[in-house]
Amino acid sequence: MIKTFSFLCCILYLIDVSAWQDASAKRFDTLTVIGVGDIMMGTDYPSAVYLPPGNDCKPLLHDVYPVLRDADITFGNLEGTFAGDLGIPKKCKDTTKCFVFRMPEQYVHCLVDGGFDMVSIANNHANDFGASGNLQTEWILESHGIASAGSYTSPAVIVVKDGIRYGLIAFAPNLGCYGLDDLDASAWMVDSLRKRCDILIVSFHGGAEGADHQHVTRQNEIYLGAGRGNVYAFAHRVIDSGADIVFGHGPHVTRAVEIYKDRFIIYSLGNFCTYGRFNLRGPNGIAPIMKVQVTPAGRFIRGEIIPVYQPGSGGVSLDPHKRIISKLTELTRTDFPEIPLDIDKKGLITIPEDTTTIVHGSYY
Repeated sequence: MIKTFSFLCCILYLIDVSAWQDASAKRFDTLTVIGVGDIMMGTDYPSAVYLPPGNDCKPLLHDVYPVLRDADITFGNLEGTFAGDLGIPKKCKDTTKCFVFRMPEQYVHCLVDGGFDMVSIANNHANDFGASGNLQTEWILESHGIASAGSYTSPAVIVVKDGIRYGLIAFAPNLGCYGLDDLDASAWMVDSLRKRCDILIVSFHGGAEGADHQHVTRQNEIYLGAGRGNVYAFAHRVIDSGADIVFGHGPHVTRAVEIYKDRFIIYSLGNFCTYGRFNLRGPNGIAPIMKVQVTPAGRFIRGEIIPVYQPGSGGVSLDPHKRIISKLTELTRTDFPEIPLDIDKKGLITIPEDTTTIVHGSYY
Protein backbone atom coordinates (compact mmCIF):
# COMPACT_ATOMS: atom_id res chain seq x y z
CA MET A 1 0.00 0.00 0.00
CA ILE A 2 1.25 3.52 -0.76
CA LYS A 3 2.42 5.81 1.99
CA THR A 4 -0.93 7.59 2.19
CA PHE A 5 -0.26 9.84 5.17
CA SER A 6 3.15 11.07 3.99
CA PHE A 7 1.80 11.75 0.50
CA LEU A 8 -1.13 13.79 1.83
CA CYS A 9 1.14 15.80 4.13
CA CYS A 10 3.44 16.53 1.22
CA ILE A 11 0.61 17.82 -0.98
CA LEU A 12 -0.94 19.94 1.77
CA TYR A 13 2.44 21.48 2.55
CA LEU A 14 2.98 22.36 -1.09
CA ILE A 15 -0.40 24.01 -1.27
CA ASP A 16 0.35 26.15 1.77
CA VAL A 17 3.70 27.21 0.34
CA SER A 18 2.47 28.00 -3.18
CA ALA A 19 -0.73 29.79 -2.24
CA TRP A 20 0.95 33.10 -1.48
CA GLN A 21 2.83 33.30 -4.79
CA ASP A 22 -0.01 34.63 -6.94
CA ALA A 23 -3.50 35.09 -5.56
CA SER A 24 -5.36 36.17 -8.72
CA ALA A 25 -5.22 34.16 -11.96
CA LYS A 26 -4.98 35.88 -15.30
CA ARG A 27 -7.29 34.76 -18.09
CA PHE A 28 -5.75 32.59 -20.79
CA ASP A 29 -7.21 30.88 -23.85
CA THR A 30 -4.13 28.71 -24.39
CA LEU A 31 -1.40 27.41 -22.11
CA THR A 32 1.91 26.14 -23.49
CA VAL A 33 3.85 23.34 -21.82
CA ILE A 34 7.24 22.11 -23.05
CA GLY A 35 8.55 18.67 -22.18
CA VAL A 36 11.98 17.20 -22.86
CA GLY A 37 13.61 13.89 -22.06
CA ASP A 38 16.72 12.81 -20.20
CA ILE A 39 19.13 15.43 -18.89
CA MET A 40 22.58 14.45 -17.58
CA MET A 41 25.11 17.16 -18.37
CA GLY A 42 28.24 15.25 -17.43
CA THR A 43 29.43 13.45 -14.32
CA ASP A 44 32.53 13.90 -12.17
CA TYR A 45 32.09 10.34 -10.85
CA PRO A 46 33.98 8.09 -11.24
CA SER A 47 36.21 10.61 -13.03
CA ALA A 48 36.16 14.22 -14.19
CA VAL A 49 37.00 12.98 -17.69
CA TYR A 50 33.26 12.52 -18.12
CA LEU A 51 32.61 16.26 -17.80
CA PRO A 52 32.21 18.51 -20.87
CA PRO A 53 35.22 20.55 -22.08
CA GLY A 54 36.25 23.27 -19.67
CA ASN A 55 33.84 21.89 -17.06
CA ASP A 56 31.21 24.10 -18.75
CA CYS A 57 27.65 22.91 -19.34
CA LYS A 58 26.45 26.05 -21.15
CA PRO A 59 27.50 24.97 -24.67
CA LEU A 60 25.43 21.78 -24.23
CA LEU A 61 22.16 23.74 -24.20
CA HIS A 62 23.05 27.05 -25.80
CA ASP A 63 21.41 26.32 -29.17
CA VAL A 64 18.01 25.57 -27.64
CA TYR A 65 17.74 28.11 -24.84
CA PRO A 66 15.32 30.35 -26.80
CA VAL A 67 13.10 27.36 -27.59
CA LEU A 68 12.98 26.10 -24.00
CA ARG A 69 12.03 29.52 -22.66
CA ASP A 70 9.09 29.87 -25.08
CA ALA A 71 6.50 28.25 -22.83
CA ASP A 72 4.43 28.84 -19.73
CA ILE A 73 5.98 25.77 -18.10
CA THR A 74 9.10 23.83 -19.10
CA PHE A 75 9.70 20.27 -17.86
CA GLY A 76 12.53 17.73 -18.14
CA ASN A 77 13.71 14.44 -16.66
CA LEU A 78 16.84 14.90 -14.51
CA GLU A 79 18.74 11.66 -15.06
CA GLY A 80 21.28 12.05 -12.26
CA THR A 81 22.15 13.89 -9.07
CA PHE A 82 23.70 17.10 -7.78
CA ALA A 83 25.06 15.12 -4.84
CA GLY A 84 28.24 17.09 -4.11
CA ASP A 85 30.26 15.36 -1.40
CA LEU A 86 27.19 13.83 0.24
CA GLY A 87 26.05 10.27 -0.08
CA ILE A 88 27.69 6.97 -0.87
CA PRO A 89 27.80 5.96 -4.53
CA LYS A 90 25.86 2.84 -5.40
CA LYS A 91 27.92 -0.24 -6.19
CA CYS A 92 27.84 -1.61 -9.71
CA LYS A 93 28.57 -5.28 -10.38
CA ASP A 94 28.65 -4.80 -14.15
CA THR A 95 30.02 -1.36 -15.07
CA THR A 96 29.07 -1.90 -18.72
CA LYS A 97 25.39 -1.81 -17.75
CA CYS A 98 25.41 0.11 -14.47
CA PHE A 99 26.38 3.79 -14.25
CA VAL A 100 26.59 6.36 -11.45
CA PHE A 101 25.93 10.02 -12.25
CA ARG A 102 26.89 13.12 -10.24
CA MET A 103 26.71 16.51 -11.93
CA PRO A 104 28.67 19.42 -10.39
CA GLU A 105 26.39 21.62 -8.32
CA GLN A 106 27.03 24.71 -10.47
CA TYR A 107 25.51 22.92 -13.48
CA VAL A 108 22.07 23.72 -12.08
CA HIS A 109 22.55 27.21 -13.54
CA CYS A 110 22.30 25.72 -17.04
CA LEU A 111 18.81 24.49 -16.17
CA VAL A 112 17.91 27.91 -14.79
CA ASP A 113 19.19 29.60 -17.96
CA GLY A 114 17.09 27.17 -19.99
CA GLY A 115 13.94 28.29 -18.23
CA PHE A 116 13.19 24.96 -16.58
CA ASP A 117 10.36 25.23 -14.06
CA MET A 118 10.07 21.60 -12.99
CA VAL A 119 11.93 18.30 -13.33
CA SER A 120 11.25 14.69 -12.52
CA ILE A 121 13.69 12.91 -10.24
CA ALA A 122 11.79 9.62 -10.48
CA ASN A 123 14.24 7.38 -12.30
CA ASN A 124 16.96 4.78 -11.81
CA HIS A 125 19.69 7.41 -11.23
CA ALA A 126 17.98 9.60 -8.62
CA ASN A 127 19.49 7.50 -5.84
CA ASP A 128 22.96 7.03 -7.31
CA PHE A 129 24.29 8.60 -4.09
CA GLY A 130 21.62 7.30 -1.77
CA ALA A 131 18.91 9.16 0.10
CA SER A 132 21.23 11.97 1.21
CA GLY A 133 22.37 12.61 -2.36
CA ASN A 134 18.75 12.65 -3.47
CA LEU A 135 17.81 15.15 -0.78
CA GLN A 136 20.73 17.42 -1.68
CA THR A 137 19.64 17.31 -5.33
CA GLU A 138 16.13 18.40 -4.34
CA TRP A 139 17.52 21.19 -2.16
CA ILE A 140 19.83 22.51 -4.90
CA LEU A 141 16.99 22.53 -7.43
CA GLU A 142 14.56 24.22 -5.05
CA SER A 143 17.11 26.86 -3.98
CA HIS A 144 17.43 27.85 -7.65
CA GLY A 145 13.70 28.02 -8.28
CA ILE A 146 13.25 24.65 -9.99
CA ALA A 147 10.58 22.35 -8.61
CA SER A 148 11.18 18.61 -8.47
CA ALA A 149 8.95 15.61 -7.94
CA GLY A 150 9.29 11.86 -7.85
CA SER A 151 10.80 10.69 -4.56
CA TYR A 152 9.01 9.08 -1.62
CA THR A 153 9.49 12.29 0.35
CA SER A 154 8.51 14.59 -2.55
CA PRO A 155 6.29 12.65 -4.97
CA ALA A 156 4.46 15.74 -6.21
CA VAL A 157 4.82 19.49 -6.46
CA ILE A 158 2.73 22.49 -7.49
CA VAL A 159 4.18 25.47 -9.33
CA VAL A 160 2.17 28.70 -9.60
CA LYS A 161 2.81 30.95 -12.61
CA ASP A 162 0.58 33.85 -13.59
CA GLY A 163 -2.05 32.50 -11.23
CA ILE A 164 -2.19 29.07 -12.89
CA ARG A 165 -1.42 26.13 -10.64
CA TYR A 166 0.61 23.48 -12.48
CA GLY A 167 0.90 20.16 -10.68
CA LEU A 168 3.61 17.58 -11.36
CA ILE A 169 3.64 14.04 -10.01
CA ALA A 170 6.27 11.52 -11.11
CA PHE A 171 6.50 7.72 -10.99
CA ALA A 172 9.21 5.14 -11.70
CA PRO A 173 9.76 1.40 -11.02
CA ASN A 174 12.90 2.18 -9.03
CA LEU A 175 14.09 2.33 -5.44
CA GLY A 176 12.77 5.36 -3.58
CA CYS A 177 10.02 6.12 -6.11
CA TYR A 178 6.31 5.34 -6.38
CA GLY A 179 5.97 2.62 -9.01
CA LEU A 180 3.85 2.11 -12.11
CA ASP A 181 2.46 -1.34 -11.37
CA ASP A 182 -0.09 -0.45 -8.68
CA LEU A 183 -2.57 1.37 -10.91
CA ASP A 184 -5.09 1.87 -8.12
CA ALA A 185 -2.49 3.57 -5.92
CA SER A 186 -1.27 5.73 -8.82
CA ALA A 187 -4.84 6.72 -9.64
CA TRP A 188 -5.51 7.69 -6.01
CA MET A 189 -2.39 9.87 -5.88
CA VAL A 190 -3.23 11.60 -9.16
CA ASP A 191 -6.81 12.19 -8.06
CA SER A 192 -5.58 13.72 -4.78
CA LEU A 193 -3.34 16.17 -6.64
CA ARG A 194 -6.00 16.90 -9.28
CA LYS A 195 -8.15 18.64 -6.68
CA ARG A 196 -5.35 21.12 -5.92
CA CYS A 197 -4.18 22.33 -9.32
CA ASP A 198 -5.42 23.66 -12.66
CA ILE A 199 -3.13 21.75 -15.04
CA LEU A 200 -1.84 18.35 -13.95
CA ILE A 201 1.28 16.84 -15.54
CA VAL A 202 2.17 13.21 -14.87
CA SER A 203 5.70 11.99 -15.57
CA PHE A 204 6.71 8.35 -15.71
CA HIS A 205 10.03 6.57 -16.16
CA GLY A 206 9.16 3.23 -17.69
CA GLY A 207 9.44 0.82 -20.58
CA ALA A 208 12.37 -1.21 -21.85
CA GLU A 209 15.45 0.59 -23.14
CA GLY A 210 17.20 1.02 -26.46
CA ALA A 211 16.72 0.92 -30.20
CA ASP A 212 14.97 -2.47 -30.02
CA HIS A 213 12.27 -1.00 -27.77
CA GLN A 214 10.89 2.00 -29.66
CA HIS A 215 7.33 0.69 -29.78
CA VAL A 216 4.55 0.86 -27.18
CA THR A 217 3.65 -2.78 -26.62
CA ARG A 218 0.52 -2.24 -24.45
CA GLN A 219 1.90 -5.02 -22.23
CA ASN A 220 4.12 -5.25 -19.16
CA GLU A 221 7.72 -4.66 -20.19
CA ILE A 222 10.81 -6.34 -18.75
CA TYR A 223 14.36 -5.04 -19.16
CA LEU A 224 17.49 -6.69 -17.75
CA GLY A 225 15.25 -8.87 -15.61
CA ALA A 226 13.41 -5.94 -14.02
CA GLY A 227 9.78 -4.94 -14.48
CA ARG A 228 9.39 -1.62 -16.29
CA GLY A 229 5.60 -1.38 -16.24
CA ASN A 230 2.75 -1.38 -18.72
CA VAL A 231 3.14 2.24 -19.77
CA TYR A 232 0.00 2.20 -21.95
CA ALA A 233 -2.23 1.02 -19.10
CA PHE A 234 -0.55 3.44 -16.71
CA ALA A 235 -0.94 6.50 -18.97
CA HIS A 236 -4.62 5.78 -19.59
CA ARG A 237 -5.34 5.18 -15.91
CA VAL A 238 -3.76 8.43 -14.74
CA ILE A 239 -5.70 10.38 -17.38
CA ASP A 240 -8.87 8.65 -16.19
CA SER A 241 -7.94 9.99 -12.75
CA GLY A 242 -7.37 13.59 -13.85
CA ALA A 243 -4.01 13.98 -15.63
CA ASP A 244 -3.93 16.55 -18.45
CA ILE A 245 -0.50 15.79 -19.96
CA VAL A 246 1.58 12.62 -19.63
CA PHE A 247 5.32 12.83 -20.33
CA GLY A 248 7.16 9.50 -20.54
CA HIS A 249 10.89 8.82 -20.46
CA GLY A 250 13.23 5.95 -19.66
CA PRO A 251 13.71 3.99 -22.92
CA HIS A 252 16.46 6.43 -24.12
CA VAL A 253 14.68 6.49 -27.47
CA THR A 254 11.59 8.41 -28.52
CA ARG A 255 8.21 6.66 -28.52
CA ALA A 256 4.82 7.46 -30.05
CA VAL A 257 2.34 10.16 -29.12
CA GLU A 258 -1.33 9.57 -28.41
CA ILE A 259 -4.47 11.55 -27.58
CA TYR A 260 -6.70 9.89 -25.00
CA LYS A 261 -9.86 11.59 -23.72
CA ASP A 262 -8.66 14.89 -25.18
CA ARG A 263 -5.37 14.61 -23.24
CA PHE A 264 -1.85 14.39 -24.64
CA ILE A 265 0.56 11.51 -24.08
CA ILE A 266 4.09 10.99 -25.34
CA TYR A 267 5.39 7.60 -24.28
CA SER A 268 9.06 8.57 -24.31
CA LEU A 269 10.86 11.87 -24.90
CA GLY A 270 14.20 10.13 -25.47
CA ASN A 271 17.67 11.48 -24.69
CA PHE A 272 17.57 15.27 -24.61
CA CYS A 273 20.83 16.65 -23.19
CA THR A 274 23.29 13.99 -22.09
CA TYR A 275 27.05 13.96 -22.08
CA GLY A 276 29.78 11.39 -22.07
CA ARG A 277 28.20 8.18 -20.79
CA PHE A 278 25.16 7.68 -23.03
CA ASN A 279 24.77 5.71 -26.25
CA LEU A 280 23.79 8.36 -28.82
CA ARG A 281 23.91 6.22 -31.93
CA GLY A 282 20.97 6.06 -34.34
CA PRO A 283 17.56 6.61 -32.70
CA ASN A 284 19.22 7.19 -29.31
CA GLY A 285 20.69 10.46 -30.59
CA ILE A 286 17.54 12.16 -31.92
CA ALA A 287 14.67 13.51 -29.84
CA PRO A 288 11.88 16.07 -29.70
CA ILE A 289 11.42 19.21 -27.73
CA MET A 290 7.70 18.66 -27.32
CA LYS A 291 5.58 21.81 -27.16
CA VAL A 292 1.99 21.12 -26.12
CA GLN A 293 -0.80 23.69 -26.16
CA VAL A 294 -3.86 23.05 -24.02
CA THR A 295 -6.93 24.93 -22.88
CA PRO A 296 -7.02 26.20 -19.28
CA ALA A 297 -9.06 23.06 -18.57
CA GLY A 298 -6.25 20.85 -19.93
CA ARG A 299 -7.84 19.83 -23.23
CA PHE A 300 -5.37 19.25 -26.07
CA ILE A 301 -5.36 21.94 -28.77
CA ARG A 302 -2.19 21.23 -30.76
CA GLY A 303 1.37 20.09 -30.40
CA GLU A 304 4.67 20.94 -32.03
CA ILE A 305 7.69 18.68 -32.45
CA ILE A 306 10.90 20.72 -32.40
CA PRO A 307 13.56 18.30 -33.68
CA VAL A 308 16.93 18.09 -31.95
CA TYR A 309 19.90 15.76 -31.98
CA GLN A 310 23.09 15.15 -30.02
CA PRO A 311 26.31 15.06 -32.01
CA GLY A 312 29.59 13.71 -30.71
CA SER A 313 29.72 13.04 -26.97
CA GLY A 314 26.47 14.86 -26.31
CA GLY A 315 24.86 18.26 -25.99
CA VAL A 316 21.74 19.26 -27.87
CA SER A 317 21.43 21.03 -31.24
CA LEU A 318 18.53 21.81 -33.53
CA ASP A 319 18.35 19.14 -36.22
CA PRO A 320 18.34 20.60 -39.75
CA HIS A 321 17.26 17.19 -41.09
CA LYS A 322 14.25 17.06 -38.73
CA ARG A 323 14.67 13.30 -38.32
CA ILE A 324 12.56 12.92 -35.21
CA ILE A 325 9.48 14.31 -36.98
CA SER A 326 9.42 11.46 -39.49
CA LYS A 327 10.33 8.95 -36.76
CA LEU A 328 7.50 10.09 -34.47
CA THR A 329 5.07 10.07 -37.39
CA GLU A 330 6.05 6.48 -38.21
CA LEU A 331 5.87 5.29 -34.60
CA THR A 332 2.51 6.95 -33.94
CA ARG A 333 0.88 5.57 -37.10
CA THR A 334 2.21 2.09 -36.33
CA ASP A 335 1.41 1.96 -32.62
CA PHE A 336 -1.85 3.93 -32.61
CA PRO A 337 -3.50 3.52 -36.02
CA GLU A 338 -6.91 4.04 -34.42
CA ILE A 339 -6.06 7.56 -33.20
CA PRO A 340 -6.91 10.37 -35.69
CA LEU A 341 -3.83 12.55 -35.51
CA ASP A 342 -2.07 14.59 -38.18
CA ILE A 343 1.67 15.22 -37.92
CA ASP A 344 2.84 17.43 -40.77
CA LYS A 345 6.36 17.79 -42.15
CA LYS A 346 7.01 20.81 -39.92
CA GLY A 347 6.15 18.80 -36.82
CA LEU A 348 2.72 20.29 -36.09
CA ILE A 349 0.43 17.79 -34.34
CA THR A 350 -3.30 18.36 -34.80
CA ILE A 351 -6.59 16.50 -34.74
CA PRO A 352 -8.21 16.60 -38.22
CA GLU A 353 -11.13 19.01 -38.32
CA ASP A 354 -13.35 16.59 -40.22
CA THR A 355 -12.79 13.72 -37.80
CA THR A 356 -16.02 12.25 -36.47
CA THR A 357 -14.53 9.16 -34.86
CA ILE A 358 -15.14 8.52 -31.18
CA VAL A 359 -11.72 8.15 -29.55
CA HIS A 360 -11.89 6.47 -26.14
CA GLY A 361 -15.05 8.32 -25.20
CA SER A 362 -14.25 11.69 -26.78
CA TYR A 363 -15.83 13.07 -29.91
CA TYR A 364 -13.73 15.03 -32.43
